[in-house]
Amino acid sequence: MPVFTRHRQQPATTGQPAPDDGEKPLEGPPAPDDESGTPRTLRARLAHLRAWRTRHPTAARNLSWTTTILAAALVLAALLLPNVWGALRPNRFTRIPAEAIVAAVVLPALPRRPRTVVAALIGVGLGALTVLNFLDMGFQEYLGRGFNLVLDWELLDDAQSYLADSMGAAIARAAAVGAVLLVVLLLVVMALATVRLSDLLARNAAAAKRGTLIAGTVWITCSALGIQFMGMPVASDRAVNALTTQAQRVQDTLRDEAAFAEEAKEDRFGNTPGDQLVPDLRGKDVVFAFIESYGRSAIEDPIMSPGVTETLQTRNEALTKAGYQAQSGWLTSATYGGSSWLGHSTFMSGLWVDNQQRYRTVMSSDHLSLTKAFEKTGAWDTVGIMPGIQKAWPEQEYYGLDEVYDSSELGYQGPKFSWSTMPDQYALEAFERQVHGKERDKPLMSEVILTSSHQPWAPIPEMVDWDELGNGSIFNGIEKAGNDASDIVADSTRSREEYGKSIEYSVTALTEWLERYGTDDTVLVFLGDHQPISRVSGDNASRDVPVSIVAKDPKVLDNVSSWNWTDGLQPGADTPVWKMDTFRDRFLTAYGSTPNPSKD
Repeated sequence: MPVFTRHRQQPATTGQPAPDDGEKPLEGPPAPDDESGTPRTLRARLAHLRAWRTRHPTAARNLSWTTTILAAALVLAALLLPNVWGALRPNRFTRIPAEAIVAAVVLPALPRRPRTVVAALIGVGLGALTVLNFLDMGFQEYLGRGFNLVLDWELLDDAQSYLADSMGAAIARAAAVGAVLLVVLLLVVMALATVRLSDLLARNAAAAKRGTLIAGTVWITCSALGIQFMGMPVASDRAVNALTTQAQRVQDTLRDEAAFAEEAKEDRFGNTPGDQLVPDLRGKDVVFAFIESYGRSAIEDPIMSPGVTETLQTRNEALTKAGYQAQSGWLTSATYGGSSWLGHSTFMSGLWVDNQQRYRTVMSSDHLSLTKAFEKTGAWDTVGIMPGIQKAWPEQEYYGLDEVYDSSELGYQGPKFSWSTMPDQYALEAFERQVHGKERDKPLMSEVILTSSHQPWAPIPEMVDWDELGNGSIFNGIEKAGNDASDIVADSTRSREEYGKSIEYSVTALTEWLERYGTDDTVLVFLGDHQPISRVSGDNASRDVPVSIVAKDPKVLDNVSSWNWTDGLQPGADTPVWKMDTFRDRFLTAYGSTPNPSKD
């Protein structure tokens, strides 16, 4: 058996390198990285850092205090951060957070290791709260409501898909990766900050106690007397309130889920036989069309309204000349800024569908949708024109649509316009060519979703000669000459201007289609699904959207004369406003349907 022995390295002679036996020196200054890039050991690095502090005490002390100040600023910012963009002002960060005072009492009293663990957990919690506050800001900006911990995670995936469709897949992937890295970094940095501050308090226990006592006394006094600074109460419990709000949302969501499931079982027309549904529309081709983001602001905002109002007036005159009449009103949408499917399902189901859980409940229920009422009669063929659908759409069954034509089935070979897969004019022409213009044994009931007015409103299509639409390639030059989405998104004024133009385009395309292809038996019901985001509609804007009924047969409008809507395509400012979920029952009743309630 061979015997292995370790020989002590002999001193090298002058000018000769010592042989390397693989051992690392245990003492002495750390060796520098070698030419291959091998890093120093952690111990060596720490030793090097201690040596640097010894050589540069002033710089080390300044660095230490700077790090501590940054850690304190980070923690205070997390404790005081509001959850609304408009509230991000300096006065929000000049307050005394009660949570910091409590932590300053508790943490120094703990042994070192438990203190470190608790401080790190507090830091992670503050990081998570900061993420939730920023999510609240984003949801308030785009959807007019806060983030829901139970329901809204899947909407983040929709947001990434929207970004990919609008800005490109590479930008969407980079944004997703960047967001994840930022969240992880925030959690880590926040944990390190709270640990550093807790160690500082523990090392200076006496001073920490005095400071905490003073801060607590000031907080209680300011709270009791309602003292304010820069317009805000000095005493703050913002973090606790934020957590309470999130917890209340979760609790309300869980309660609402059960209550809404019972509500969805009740249906005023659930047991109505098919021959007793919409008898006054027999023989009519009925079209329900949604114009994306067509909200009240488009008609009333001083920047957008001049162009939109002129378009509505011009198109109303053209329809009147062609023999059509229209009446218009207002509906209050269940959603705002996005999540169009919530508006669609609210309008069609007669239920208030304002979140994803309610949407799933409705889609899996037997609650009669307005479109399915037509299918149930057996007197209509039913079809959906859905250029925005790019994947399987199981909702087709709930809506009672015999056929659905999605983005891949309309024959379009032109360019996308940001998120919108094709211009509205082309989608309507394809609808005419493939469905509406064909001979059939029954009249047609159609649901059409128009997408050209979907944000970011750049580039926007332009109307072309209907006879030259072809396969859509005519839009190549128009798309290339249009605005870049990134330029519009960053500018509120330009966003409003371009949004208004997109509404003008969609209204023009739809009404020209009706003027060109409609008949004496065509009935068009069109509306917006929600208001645009607050950057466009304005802070505290209503959730109202316009809705119009257009027909040649005067009896169609006579049936809704009691609604007191405004004549023409533009509802008046004093026209009645209904909640969107009331439309289904009003419409079914107006056109002769017999109520026969169902309740499981």
